[in-house]
Amino acid sequence: MEFKDHVCELLNTIDVCQVFFDITVNFDLTKNYLDLIITYTTLMILLSRIEERKAIIGLYNYAHEMTHGASDREYPRLGQMIVDYENPLKKMMEEFVPHSKSLSDALISLQMVYPRRNLSADQWRNAQLLSLISAPSTMLNPAQSDTMPCEYLSLDAMEKWIIFGFILCHGILNSDATALNLWKLALQSSSCLALFRDEVFHIHKAAEDLFVNIRGYNKRINDIRECKEAAVSHAGSMHRERRKFLRSALKELATVLSDQPGLLGPKALFVFMALSFARDEIIWLLRHADNMPKKSADDFIDKHIAELIFYMEELRAHVRKYGPVMQRYYVQYLSGFDAVVLNELVQNLSVCPEDESIIMSSFVNTMTSLSVKQVEDGEVFDFRGMRLDWFRLQAYTSVSKASLSLADHRELGKMMNTIIFHTKMVDSLVEMLVETSDLSIFCFYSRAFEKMFQQCLELPSQSRYSIAFPLLCTHFMSCTHELCPEERHHIGDRSLSLCNMFLDEMAKQARNLITDICTEQCTLSDQLLPKHCAKTISQAVNKKSKKQTGKKGEPEREKPGVESMRKNRLVVTNLDKLHTALSELCFSINYVPNMVVWEHTFTPREYLTSHLEIRFTKSIVGMTMYNQATQEIAKPSELLTSVRAYMTVLQSIENYVQIDITRVFNNVLLQQTQHLDSHGEPTITSLYTNWYLETLLRQVSNGHIAYFPAMKAFVNLPTENELTFNAEEYSDISEMRALSELLGPYGMKFLSESLMWHISSQVAELKKLVVENVEVLTQMRTSFDKPDQMAALFKRLSSVDSVLKRMTIIGVILSFRSLAQEALRDVLSYHIPFLVSSIEDFKDHIPRETDMKVAMNVYELSSAAGLPCEIDPALVVALSSQKSENISPEEEYKIACLLMVFVAVSLPTLASNVMSQYSPAIEGHCNNIHCLAKAINQIAAALFTIHKGSIEDRLKEFLAKYVVFLIGIWMQSSEYLF
Repeated sequence: MEFKDHVCELLNTIDVCQVFFDITVNFDLTKNYLDLIITYTTLMILLSRIEERKAIIGLYNYAHEMTHGASDREYPRLGQMIVDYENPLKKMMEEFVPHSKSLSDALISLQMVYPRRNLSADQWRNAQLLSLISAPSTMLNPAQSDTMPCEYLSLDAMEKWIIFGFILCHGILNSDATALNLWKLALQSSSCLALFRDEVFHIHKAAEDLFVNIRGYNKRINDIRECKEAAVSHAGSMHRERRKFLRSALKELATVLSDQPGLLGPKALFVFMALSFARDEIIWLLRHADNMPKKSADDFIDKHIAELIFYMEELRAHVRKYGPVMQRYYVQYLSGFDAVVLNELVQNLSVCPEDESIIMSSFVNTMTSLSVKQVEDGEVFDFRGMRLDWFRLQAYTSVSKASLSLADHRELGKMMNTIIFHTKMVDSLVEMLVETSDLSIFCFYSRAFEKMFQQCLELPSQSRYSIAFPLLCTHFMSCTHELCPEERHHIGDRSLSLCNMFLDEMAKQARNLITDICTEQCTLSDQLLPKHCAKTISQAVNKKSKKQTGKKGEPEREKPGVESMRKNRLVVTNLDKLHTALSELCFSINYVPNMVVWEHTFTPREYLTSHLEIRFTKSIVGMTMYNQATQEIAKPSELLTSVRAYMTVLQSIENYVQIDITRVFNNVLLQQTQHLDSHGEPTITSLYTNWYLETLLRQVSNGHIAYFPAMKAFVNLPTENELTFNAEEYSDISEMRALSELLGPYGMKFLSESLMWHISSQVAELKKLVVENVEVLTQMRTSFDKPDQMAALFKRLSSVDSVLKRMTIIGVILSFRSLAQEALRDVLSYHIPFLVSSIEDFKDHIPRETDMKVAMNVYELSSAAGLPCEIDPALVVALSSQKSENISPEEEYKIACLLMVFVAVSLPTLASNVMSQYSPAIEGHCNNIHCLAKAINQIAAALFTIHKGSIEDRLKEFLAKYVVFLIGIWMQSSEYLF
């Protein structure tokens, strides 16, 4: 109510003073007058759209009564206003009859501005609008206009003024052809106007409904219908062509200014005109997209809108970056030209009252005092006082009885409007950017915003402009108002969530493209694997021996590298398309290092980095092709080839985006050397460790695979049930080296620890068997020189075969570990030869008298580098963890000694096993008993290191018992053959 009262009072005062309005002369006064009327009209329309508004004001009055003990004194008037403004425009048409003269004068002053702004794209193109290079000779000349502020005035605002204004003072439409032409032109340009944010007003229907009840307005109704038809038929295509022109114009402007930023000084007007034009077209499209006629839907879908927004953002960035350049230019312009011209105009005034003269003199003095040194010193300029004085002066000189009438001195008004624009170029660049290019309206069109973004990503040629959408989120906070602080958090949260979503989707899209490229490269790398040359070699051998194999019509297999052969440049492969799409999208991700949205900083490159880390991790694990059901897994060498191909592609990403891909490799590959990654998912270390332990080594224990020392590999044995994999292809030296490359020292250490855990469990079972036979073994230990007694005691032993089997398993595991350690040593010697040689030197020069703890530290270092040690530190650690609290150290030591006795007296029984026959070809036995020696040596060394016994003495005792027992058996019975 108070606002309505103040508006009515102000409008009455303006009418009484007979204020002169002309947008080209007293721009600020006229613009603010028209804005006031439109704000008032909009508010009344929005009020009429509130459902249950009568109940709401009733509740307000009731609450006021409860709080203050009496009803609000304005309540009856408020209730009456709600009733009167049920049809707000009809009521306001009656209300504005006294104000028609002032309002129509202000609107008709747009006759030189609005038609010039509302031209077709062809007319813009013919006039070479916004082009800096169309006339090279005038490139350095300042962009001038008699109506500087009108050049970047919002077209949307002008259409609101014209349509709502002439509805309120509709009588002028019948008497003034200029007014009618303006009104019809505005009606033909749009189907709806924005009331507030996403609230729209359908102009044709509303105007027709208002005029239909007015006598003698049939002609106006026909005009409205014709304009509606024209808007439906032609407005969409006209605005589409404008956007098409503006894309090329803004691109040219941004390109020239990025190369020659000094042109921002003389051509600043062009920049703000371009921003304003583009902003108007984007808002028009956004507003009409949800309110479009179905028959012309294509005109309201613009898949290239991202390009236009992008060039707007580029121009905004140029203005922010080169603000000091513009300040230097316009400070000199104001002091060296504007001040002189204004002073001459003031001097030539025939009548100039004292107050006006003082204000004018202050303008001249303010401009004259400016210097470039102020810019260089970083001084903050503030011309708000000067602009406010000019606003006051417009009010003083626009009333009918003013001594100095602005209507009679138009040149003064136009000159001052130009000066005001120049001052804004010095102290209000940010405000100017908001005024001409603010797109915070997207905050309230979230669905359309997201749809435009998706269309941008789907079109490869537009994906390079996708960064424009996150940048638009930086605009959102400018739509907040200090009178409504409650919505700051809501709008801020929306801007953050949308920005995060856009950057995340861009990173996902880039990640998917990179993944597709990696897949293609992995396929090409796979073609170079040695296994694929077998067929070529076979064909060559058969051709040499003149053997005919295969069908005659069988096509010849393409050799690797064929994909790089091009018959002409028009041939585009899938890989070419992927690289093109990736380069376009990466341009967008790399466009800005970071952006600030509601005091939160977003870094687009970090989104890509995090997505690459996640995808690289999943891809590495996926490329192992591990199948738990069938226990199938990729060969380490093939996985290594694929990983290297993947890494090569990822390294090439640095050519597109400034990201540290080495950091990605370090984060991902180091996690793959652990049992679980940072997300708790299994890694290639855990998958391969599990496969070698549970699949390969388990089949060794089952007798299907044997360790061949001559080949340094595990090999399948001929059995009834053929295995699904060839053990040699997973355990030869090349595969173990590939495994070491993949897992690294940390992963190989985890593999060793897992192997040692299995060995420790076998040793625990052996100790149980020793405890079961402790009495017999104790006697045998002291009776090894009595063959008869030894033979009798041997017959009392139980689980002899179990002891040998478990020791064989231990030997096999240790043999596998020696292969892994040797491969690790080879790999590290290649990568860090100087460090490995230093470790070897440490190990080889340990003095005999060195404390065992110090020696074990050196052994642990050596073992981590893959070097063989006299005492295996990993085995010592594993067996140390088995110490029982119920058994004394002396008892543990005794069990260890008796274990060696048990093994010694059990060995001769292997002679009766057919599988124990030695094979010179493989330098071993098919039942893997050749691994027993390694098991005995390593177990004895570890156990007696733990119990601080003499390893040498215990092994001598072992050999003595074994030899004596063996001779005794041979002498007593001919059944045993040695």
